Amino acid sequence: MSIDKQSDIAANIQIGPTDQGMVRIYIEAEGGVELPLDFDPEEAEEIAEELRAAAEAAREIGAGGKPKKRR
Repeated sequence: MSIDKQSDIAANIQIGPTDQGMVRIYIEAEGGVELPLDFDPEEAEEIAEELRAAAEAAREIGAGGKPKKRR
């Protein structure tokens, strides 16, 4: 499966700070899969920027346009 293909897998995601000063992205999926991912604040900000860029590209695709190339 590639990143731009639909999936039938359902998952829950939670995001928040840890008591160690990290940012945790916690993913829980079907079949008992639990995936805690910890990032330092700078990495979390980079991930947030990538999410914003992906959301913008998805809006352009949804509006019938072509996404802008990322640098």
